[in-house]
Amino acid sequence: MASKLSSTILIWLILLTCLLVYLYSSILPLYTPTPKPSNLSFKPKHCNFFKGHWILDFKKKPLYNEACPFHRNSWNCIKNQRENMVNINSWKWMPENDCGLEQVDPVKFLEFMRDKSIGFVGDSLNENFLVSFLCVLHLADGSGKKWKRKGAWRGGYFPKFNVTVAYHRAVLLAKYEWQPAKALNLSGNDELKGVYRVDVDIPADDWVEAAKFYNVLVFNTGHWWGIDKFPKEKPLVFYKKGQPILPPPGLLDGLKVVLENMISYIERKVPHETLKFWRMQSPRHFYGGEWNRNGSCMYNEPLAEGQLDTWFDPSNGGVNKDARQVNGLIKEALRDTDIQLLDLTHLSEFRADAHPAIWLGKKDAVAIWGQDCLHWCLPGVPDTWVDILSASIQYNLESG
Repeated sequence: MASKLSSTILIWLILLTCLLVYLYSSILPLYTPTPKPSNLSFKPKHCNFFKGHWILDFKKKPLYNEACPFHRNSWNCIKNQRENMVNINSWKWMPENDCGLEQVDPVKFLEFMRDKSIGFVGDSLNENFLVSFLCVLHLADGSGKKWKRKGAWRGGYFPKFNVTVAYHRAVLLAKYEWQPAKALNLSGNDELKGVYRVDVDIPADDWVEAAKFYNVLVFNTGHWWGIDKFPKEKPLVFYKKGQPILPPPGLLDGLKVVLENMISYIERKVPHETLKFWRMQSPRHFYGGEWNRNGSCMYNEPLAEGQLDTWFDPSNGGVNKDARQVNGLIKEALRDTDIQLLDLTHLSEFRADAHPAIWLGKKDAVAIWGQDCLHWCLPGVPDTWVDILSASIQYNLESG
Protein backbone atom coordinates (compact mmCIF):
# COMPACT_ATOMS: atom_id res chain seq x y z
CA MET A 1 0.00 0.00 0.00
CA ALA A 2 2.80 2.40 0.93
CA SER A 3 4.59 1.57 -2.30
CA LYS A 4 1.45 2.33 -4.32
CA LEU A 5 1.00 5.68 -2.51
CA SER A 6 4.61 6.66 -3.15
CA SER A 7 4.18 5.94 -6.86
CA THR A 8 1.05 8.12 -7.00
CA ILE A 9 2.82 11.03 -5.24
CA LEU A 10 5.81 10.72 -7.59
CA ILE A 11 3.55 10.90 -10.66
CA TRP A 12 1.82 14.02 -9.32
CA LEU A 13 5.18 15.66 -8.58
CA ILE A 14 6.32 14.99 -12.15
CA LEU A 15 3.09 16.42 -13.57
CA LEU A 16 3.33 19.50 -11.31
CA THR A 17 6.94 20.06 -12.36
CA CYS A 18 5.98 19.88 -16.06
CA LEU A 19 3.16 22.40 -15.45
CA LEU A 20 5.52 24.84 -13.72
CA VAL A 21 8.06 24.51 -16.54
CA TYR A 22 5.32 25.25 -19.10
CA LEU A 23 4.06 28.29 -17.21
CA TYR A 24 7.58 29.68 -16.75
CA SER A 25 8.41 29.27 -20.44
CA SER A 26 5.17 31.09 -21.35
CA ILE A 27 5.85 34.03 -19.07
CA LEU A 28 9.58 34.38 -19.83
CA PRO A 29 9.19 36.06 -23.28
CA LEU A 30 7.14 38.81 -21.61
CA TYR A 31 10.10 39.80 -19.43
CA THR A 32 12.52 42.34 -20.79
CA PRO A 33 15.67 42.91 -18.76
CA THR A 34 16.56 46.46 -17.85
CA PRO A 35 19.40 47.58 -20.14
CA LYS A 36 22.72 48.12 -18.47
CA PRO A 37 23.90 51.71 -18.20
CA SER A 38 26.37 52.83 -20.84
CA ASN A 39 30.07 52.70 -20.11
CA LEU A 40 30.43 56.34 -21.16
CA SER A 41 28.07 58.88 -19.63
CA PHE A 42 26.91 61.92 -21.58
CA LYS A 43 23.84 63.95 -20.68
CA PRO A 44 23.47 66.63 -23.34
CA LYS A 45 19.90 67.47 -22.38
CA HIS A 46 21.06 68.61 -18.97
CA CYS A 47 24.65 69.67 -19.64
CA ASN A 48 26.46 72.26 -21.67
CA PHE A 49 30.04 71.02 -21.74
CA PHE A 50 31.17 74.12 -23.64
CA LYS A 51 30.53 76.60 -20.81
CA GLY A 52 32.22 76.43 -17.44
CA HIS A 53 35.52 77.17 -15.72
CA TRP A 54 38.90 75.61 -15.01
CA ILE A 55 39.96 74.43 -11.55
CA LEU A 56 43.41 73.37 -10.41
CA ASP A 57 43.37 69.68 -9.46
CA PHE A 58 46.76 68.06 -8.89
CA LYS A 59 45.09 64.64 -8.80
CA LYS A 60 44.40 65.01 -12.52
CA LYS A 61 47.07 63.37 -14.64
CA PRO A 62 47.46 63.15 -18.43
CA LEU A 63 46.80 59.75 -20.00
CA TYR A 64 50.00 59.72 -22.10
CA ASN A 65 53.50 61.17 -22.09
CA GLU A 66 56.33 62.12 -24.45
CA ALA A 67 56.74 58.50 -25.63
CA CYS A 68 53.52 58.41 -27.66
CA PRO A 69 54.53 57.28 -31.20
CA PHE A 70 52.03 59.65 -32.83
CA HIS A 71 53.58 62.85 -31.39
CA ARG A 72 54.55 65.77 -33.58
CA ASN A 73 57.86 67.11 -32.30
CA SER A 74 56.95 70.79 -31.94
CA TRP A 75 53.89 69.93 -29.80
CA ASN A 76 55.65 67.34 -27.61
CA CYS A 77 56.14 69.78 -24.76
CA ILE A 78 57.34 67.24 -22.21
CA LYS A 79 60.11 66.07 -24.52
CA ASN A 80 60.95 69.69 -25.34
CA GLN A 81 61.19 70.43 -21.59
CA ARG A 82 58.56 73.14 -21.63
CA GLU A 83 58.31 74.80 -18.24
CA ASN A 84 55.16 74.43 -16.11
CA MET A 85 53.90 71.21 -17.74
CA VAL A 86 52.71 69.78 -14.41
CA ASN A 87 50.45 72.78 -13.84
CA ILE A 88 49.32 72.88 -17.48
CA ASN A 89 47.95 69.35 -17.13
CA SER A 90 46.54 69.84 -13.63
CA TRP A 91 43.84 72.25 -14.75
CA LYS A 92 40.49 70.48 -15.02
CA TRP A 93 37.53 71.76 -17.04
CA MET A 94 34.34 72.00 -14.97
CA PRO A 95 31.19 72.47 -17.09
CA GLU A 96 28.24 74.47 -15.80
CA ASN A 97 25.39 73.01 -13.72
CA ASP A 98 27.66 70.58 -11.86
CA CYS A 99 27.97 68.38 -14.95
CA GLY A 100 31.00 66.20 -14.55
CA LEU A 101 33.11 65.70 -17.65
CA GLU A 102 34.72 62.29 -17.37
CA GLN A 103 38.14 61.53 -18.80
CA VAL A 104 37.65 59.21 -21.75
CA ASP A 105 38.33 55.52 -21.16
CA PRO A 106 40.24 54.57 -24.35
CA VAL A 107 39.45 50.84 -24.05
CA LYS A 108 35.71 51.38 -23.66
CA PHE A 109 35.65 54.01 -26.39
CA LEU A 110 37.50 51.86 -28.93
CA GLU A 111 35.25 48.92 -28.08
CA PHE A 112 32.24 51.14 -28.69
CA MET A 113 33.73 52.28 -32.02
CA ARG A 114 34.71 48.78 -33.16
CA ASP A 115 34.78 48.47 -36.99
CA LYS A 116 34.23 52.22 -37.39
CA SER A 117 36.40 55.20 -38.41
CA ILE A 118 36.74 58.88 -37.49
CA GLY A 119 38.07 61.53 -39.87
CA PHE A 120 39.32 65.06 -39.19
CA VAL A 121 39.34 67.52 -42.10
CA GLY A 122 40.81 71.03 -41.96
CA ASP A 123 43.91 72.88 -40.85
CA SER A 124 46.71 72.09 -38.39
CA LEU A 125 44.52 72.72 -35.34
CA ASN A 126 42.49 69.68 -36.35
CA GLU A 127 45.81 67.86 -36.70
CA ASN A 128 46.66 69.00 -33.16
CA PHE A 129 43.30 67.56 -32.10
CA LEU A 130 43.98 64.29 -33.94
CA VAL A 131 47.40 63.73 -32.36
CA SER A 132 45.88 64.08 -28.90
CA PHE A 133 43.17 61.57 -29.84
CA LEU A 134 45.68 59.07 -31.24
CA CYS A 135 47.91 59.27 -28.17
CA VAL A 136 44.92 58.64 -25.89
CA LEU A 137 43.66 55.69 -27.96
CA HIS A 138 47.14 54.14 -28.24
CA LEU A 139 46.92 53.28 -24.54
CA ALA A 140 44.15 50.79 -25.37
CA ASP A 141 45.96 49.19 -28.30
CA GLY A 142 49.74 49.30 -28.17
CA SER A 143 49.82 47.64 -31.60
CA GLY A 144 48.26 50.76 -33.12
CA LYS A 145 50.22 51.92 -36.15
CA LYS A 146 50.48 54.97 -38.35
CA TRP A 147 47.98 55.12 -41.21
CA LYS A 148 48.14 57.27 -44.36
CA ARG A 149 45.61 56.10 -46.89
CA LYS A 150 42.73 57.60 -48.84
CA GLY A 151 44.58 60.91 -49.01
CA ALA A 152 45.12 61.21 -45.26
CA TRP A 153 47.92 63.52 -44.10
CA ARG A 154 48.41 61.35 -41.01
CA GLY A 155 46.42 58.94 -38.88
CA GLY A 156 46.35 55.76 -36.84
CA TYR A 157 44.89 52.29 -37.18
CA PHE A 158 44.09 50.21 -34.08
CA PRO A 159 43.90 46.56 -35.21
CA LYS A 160 42.53 45.09 -31.96
CA PHE A 161 39.34 47.06 -32.56
CA ASN A 162 39.53 47.65 -36.34
CA VAL A 163 39.26 51.41 -35.77
CA THR A 164 40.86 54.10 -37.94
CA VAL A 165 41.29 57.74 -36.89
CA ALA A 166 42.90 60.07 -39.44
CA TYR A 167 43.42 63.68 -40.54
CA HIS A 168 43.06 65.14 -44.03
CA ARG A 169 44.84 68.44 -44.51
CA ALA A 170 42.57 70.91 -46.32
CA VAL A 171 43.25 74.33 -44.83
CA LEU A 172 40.58 76.15 -46.87
CA LEU A 173 38.40 73.05 -47.41
CA ALA A 174 37.88 74.24 -51.00
CA LYS A 175 40.35 73.50 -53.78
CA TYR A 176 43.05 76.15 -54.22
CA GLU A 177 46.25 76.37 -56.24
CA TRP A 178 49.13 78.77 -56.78
CA GLN A 179 49.29 80.63 -60.08
CA PRO A 180 52.51 82.66 -60.56
CA ALA A 181 52.28 86.12 -62.09
CA LYS A 182 54.30 85.08 -65.14
CA ALA A 183 51.89 82.30 -66.00
CA LEU A 184 48.97 84.74 -65.76
CA ASN A 185 50.65 87.35 -67.98
CA LEU A 186 49.98 90.01 -65.38
CA SER A 187 51.57 93.38 -66.02
CA GLY A 188 51.51 96.77 -64.39
CA ASN A 189 51.82 95.44 -60.84
CA ASP A 190 55.40 94.60 -59.99
CA GLU A 191 54.50 93.80 -56.37
CA LEU A 192 52.13 91.00 -57.36
CA LYS A 193 53.99 87.68 -57.34
CA GLY A 194 50.93 85.66 -58.31
CA VAL A 195 47.57 84.60 -56.92
CA TYR A 196 46.00 81.63 -55.18
CA ARG A 197 42.98 80.56 -57.16
CA VAL A 198 40.19 79.26 -54.92
CA ASP A 199 37.34 77.32 -56.52
CA VAL A 200 34.71 77.88 -53.87
CA ASP A 201 32.42 75.12 -55.15
CA ILE A 202 35.05 72.37 -55.51
CA PRO A 203 36.27 70.48 -52.41
CA ALA A 204 40.01 69.98 -52.00
CA ASP A 205 41.27 66.69 -53.42
CA ASP A 206 42.74 65.80 -50.01
CA TRP A 207 39.36 64.91 -48.54
CA VAL A 208 36.70 64.74 -51.24
CA GLU A 209 37.17 61.04 -52.01
CA ALA A 210 37.54 60.01 -48.37
CA ALA A 211 34.34 61.57 -47.05
CA LYS A 212 32.30 58.38 -47.57
CA PHE A 213 34.88 56.23 -45.76
CA TYR A 214 34.31 57.66 -42.28
CA ASN A 215 31.48 57.08 -39.83
CA VAL A 216 32.31 60.34 -38.04
CA LEU A 217 33.74 63.52 -39.57
CA VAL A 218 35.09 66.61 -37.79
CA PHE A 219 35.55 69.66 -40.04
CA ASN A 220 37.21 73.02 -39.49
CA THR A 221 38.69 75.95 -41.35
CA GLY A 222 39.57 79.49 -40.35
CA HIS A 223 43.19 79.87 -39.30
CA TRP A 224 44.46 80.43 -42.82
CA TRP A 225 41.99 83.19 -43.58
CA GLY A 226 44.27 86.12 -42.79
CA ILE A 227 46.67 88.48 -44.52
CA ASP A 228 49.63 86.78 -42.84
CA LYS A 229 48.94 83.65 -44.92
CA PHE A 230 47.80 85.46 -48.06
CA PRO A 231 49.40 88.94 -48.21
CA LYS A 232 48.54 91.46 -50.89
CA GLU A 233 51.39 90.28 -53.14
CA LYS A 234 49.95 86.71 -53.00
CA PRO A 235 46.18 87.18 -52.64
CA LEU A 236 43.30 84.76 -52.88
CA VAL A 237 41.17 85.06 -56.01
CA PHE A 238 37.78 83.36 -55.86
CA TYR A 239 36.15 81.38 -58.67
CA LYS A 240 32.75 79.72 -58.95
CA LYS A 241 31.71 77.44 -61.80
CA GLY A 242 35.07 78.16 -63.39
CA GLN A 243 34.58 81.93 -63.51
CA PRO A 244 36.01 84.65 -61.24
CA ILE A 245 33.56 86.04 -58.71
CA LEU A 246 32.89 89.71 -59.38
CA PRO A 247 33.30 92.05 -57.69
CA PRO A 248 36.21 90.20 -56.02
CA PRO A 249 35.35 89.43 -52.37
CA GLY A 250 37.73 90.19 -49.55
CA LEU A 251 39.07 87.52 -47.21
CA LEU A 252 36.13 87.26 -44.80
CA ASP A 253 33.55 87.55 -47.58
CA GLY A 254 35.49 84.88 -49.47
CA LEU A 255 35.42 82.67 -46.39
CA LYS A 256 31.67 83.14 -46.19
CA VAL A 257 31.22 82.00 -49.79
CA VAL A 258 33.50 78.99 -49.26
CA LEU A 259 31.62 77.99 -46.12
CA GLU A 260 28.27 78.19 -47.90
CA ASN A 261 29.49 76.04 -50.78
CA MET A 262 31.45 73.48 -48.77
CA ILE A 263 28.60 72.99 -46.29
CA SER A 264 26.20 72.59 -49.19
CA TYR A 265 28.51 69.94 -50.65
CA ILE A 266 28.74 68.10 -47.32
CA GLU A 267 24.96 68.12 -46.96
CA ARG A 268 24.48 66.73 -50.49
CA LYS A 269 27.36 64.30 -50.86
CA VAL A 270 28.38 62.98 -47.45
CA PRO A 271 26.10 60.10 -46.42
CA HIS A 272 23.24 61.19 -44.17
CA GLU A 273 24.08 58.50 -41.59
CA THR A 274 27.61 59.91 -41.15
CA LEU A 275 27.88 61.81 -37.87
CA LYS A 276 29.21 65.27 -38.72
CA PHE A 277 30.75 67.88 -36.43
CA TRP A 278 32.22 71.30 -37.09
CA ARG A 279 34.90 72.31 -34.63
CA MET A 280 34.69 76.01 -33.88
CA GLN A 281 37.84 78.11 -33.77
CA SER A 282 40.73 77.41 -31.45
CA PRO A 283 41.83 80.82 -30.07
CA ARG A 284 45.32 82.23 -30.37
CA HIS A 285 47.09 83.89 -27.44
CA PHE A 286 49.62 86.28 -28.95
CA TYR A 287 50.48 89.17 -26.64
CA GLY A 288 52.37 92.22 -27.84
CA GLY A 289 52.14 91.48 -31.56
CA GLU A 290 51.43 88.91 -34.25
CA TRP A 291 53.40 85.65 -34.54
CA ASN A 292 55.86 87.35 -36.91
CA ARG A 293 56.05 90.54 -34.85
CA ASN A 294 57.39 89.23 -31.55
CA GLY A 295 54.02 88.04 -30.25
CA SER A 296 54.46 86.06 -27.03
CA CYS A 297 52.51 83.71 -24.74
CA MET A 298 54.77 83.17 -21.74
CA TYR A 299 51.98 82.69 -19.21
CA ASN A 300 51.96 80.47 -16.13
CA GLU A 301 48.21 80.21 -15.53
CA PRO A 302 44.92 80.55 -17.40
CA LEU A 303 43.32 83.90 -18.07
CA ALA A 304 40.54 85.09 -15.77
CA GLU A 305 36.95 85.23 -17.02
CA GLY A 306 37.03 89.02 -16.94
CA GLN A 307 40.02 89.13 -19.30
CA LEU A 308 38.46 87.16 -22.16
CA ASP A 309 36.56 89.96 -23.92
CA THR A 310 39.62 92.22 -23.75
CA TRP A 311 41.60 89.55 -25.56
CA PHE A 312 39.05 88.20 -28.02
CA ASP A 313 36.15 90.60 -28.62
CA PRO A 314 36.48 91.78 -32.26
CA SER A 315 35.35 95.27 -31.26
CA ASN A 316 38.63 95.70 -29.39
CA GLY A 317 40.64 95.13 -32.57
CA GLY A 318 43.25 92.92 -30.93
CA VAL A 319 45.49 90.45 -32.72
CA ASN A 320 43.44 87.51 -31.41
CA LYS A 321 40.02 88.71 -32.59
CA ASP A 322 39.80 86.28 -35.53
CA ALA A 323 38.37 83.31 -33.58
CA ARG A 324 35.12 85.00 -32.65
CA GLN A 325 34.87 86.71 -36.06
CA VAL A 326 35.15 83.41 -37.91
CA ASN A 327 32.83 81.66 -35.45
CA GLY A 328 30.06 84.10 -36.33
CA LEU A 329 30.33 83.21 -40.02
CA ILE A 330 30.44 79.48 -39.25
CA LYS A 331 27.35 79.56 -37.04
CA GLU A 332 25.39 81.41 -39.70
CA ALA A 333 26.48 79.00 -42.44
CA LEU A 334 25.60 75.91 -40.37
CA ARG A 335 22.10 77.05 -39.53
CA ASP A 336 19.43 74.47 -40.50
CA THR A 337 21.98 71.74 -41.30
CA ASP A 338 22.62 68.36 -39.64
CA ILE A 339 26.23 69.34 -38.84
CA GLN A 340 26.72 69.72 -35.09
CA LEU A 341 28.74 72.51 -33.53
CA LEU A 342 31.71 71.43 -31.45
CA ASP A 343 32.13 74.78 -29.75
CA LEU A 344 35.49 74.44 -28.01
CA THR A 345 36.38 78.13 -28.33
CA HIS A 346 35.28 79.43 -24.93
CA LEU A 347 36.96 76.77 -22.81
CA SER A 348 40.15 77.24 -24.83
CA GLU A 349 40.14 81.04 -24.55
CA PHE A 350 41.19 80.81 -20.91
CA ARG A 351 44.33 78.76 -21.63
CA ALA A 352 47.00 81.29 -22.56
CA ASP A 353 49.38 79.17 -20.46
CA ALA A 354 49.15 75.97 -22.53
CA HIS A 355 50.87 76.69 -25.88
CA PRO A 356 54.36 75.47 -26.88
CA ALA A 357 55.57 79.11 -26.93
CA ILE A 358 59.38 78.99 -27.24
CA TRP A 359 59.72 75.24 -26.54
CA LEU A 360 59.49 73.99 -30.13
CA GLY A 361 62.10 71.24 -30.21
CA LYS A 362 64.54 73.07 -32.51
CA LYS A 363 67.01 75.77 -31.54
CA ASP A 364 66.33 78.01 -34.53
CA ALA A 365 62.53 77.51 -34.65
CA VAL A 366 61.64 80.68 -32.72
CA ALA A 367 64.02 82.80 -34.79
CA ILE A 368 62.34 81.54 -37.98
CA TRP A 369 58.70 81.12 -36.98
CA GLY A 370 58.32 83.08 -33.77
CA GLN A 371 56.65 81.69 -30.67
CA ASP A 372 53.87 79.19 -31.19
CA CYS A 373 50.87 80.67 -29.40
CA LEU A 374 48.42 79.01 -31.79
CA HIS A 375 48.88 75.25 -31.41
CA TRP A 376 48.68 73.44 -28.08
CA CYS A 377 51.10 71.46 -25.97
CA LEU A 378 50.44 67.74 -25.87
CA PRO A 379 49.43 66.44 -23.47
CA GLY A 380 47.29 69.49 -22.80
CA VAL A 381 44.07 71.31 -23.69
CA PRO A 382 43.16 69.13 -26.72
CA ASP A 383 42.84 66.17 -24.33
CA THR A 384 39.77 67.93 -22.91
CA TRP A 385 38.51 68.34 -26.48
CA VAL A 386 38.89 64.58 -26.86
CA ASP A 387 36.84 63.95 -23.72
CA ILE A 388 34.00 66.10 -25.08
CA LEU A 389 34.15 64.73 -28.63
CA SER A 390 34.25 61.08 -27.55
CA ALA A 391 31.24 61.56 -25.27
CA SER A 392 29.39 63.41 -28.03
CA ILE A 393 30.12 60.66 -30.54
CA GLN A 394 28.82 57.97 -28.23
CA TYR A 395 25.65 59.84 -27.33
CA ASN A 396 24.80 60.59 -30.96
CA LEU A 397 25.51 57.09 -32.26
CA GLU A 398 23.58 55.46 -29.44
CA SER A 399 20.55 57.74 -29.83
CA GLY A 400 20.56 57.30 -33.62
